[in-house]
Amino acid sequence: MHELSLTQSVVDAVCERAAGRRVHAVRLRVGLLTAVVADSMRFCFDLITEGTVAEGARLDIEQPPGSGHCRTCDSDFPLTDPVLLCPCGGADVEITSGRELQIISMRVG
Repeated sequence: MHELSLTQSVVDAVCERAAGRRVHAVRLRVGLLTAVVADSMRFCFDLITEGTVAEGARLDIEQPPGSGHCRTCDSDFPLTDPVLLCPCGGADVEITSGRELQIISMRVG
């Protein structure tokens, strides 16, 4: 369950950036190819934020789909799993989206 360590890093960054101000909401972008289970991350967020300035904050998670670019046929295509194979059969694929894990915004005050 890597969601626990990932969420701990997010909460650490959020609390540091909040500089003592109460955190009301955090918005994340977590690509579908990261293999992060959003519900597990929300569960971990609630546990980890206890006793911090982010306790009780709402966690919103966007999950952009994966996409890749095939160097063999020079086309872009959707990736639904980590198997990097183009519909043309080419395996020389670059992941262009879906591996993000970013803090997009936080609301403090």
